[in-house]
Amino acid sequence: MDNEEILDDIGALVEEERALRQRTGGLLPEERTRLAELEVRLDQCWDLLRQRRAKAEFGEDPDTAALRPASEVEAYRN
Repeated sequence: MDNEEILDDIGALVEEERALRQRTGGLLPEERTRLAELEVRLDQCWDLLRQRRAKAEFGEDPDTAALRPASEVEAYRN
């Protein structure tokens, strides 16, 4: 995945997240689950993009960046 593909994925995920958050009347349980999944996936995508940009900035191959597990990315918040 290159940076543009990651940004495209982020855009699609943000649109879906926005649509769920704008729903009136509350979310169904499966929609709340999906929203939580979207938040994690967005964190993973942003992390991957940051990795790629950092590697490129320091002369490394950005294609060696890897999607980190949700447990690792979500631990950054703490």
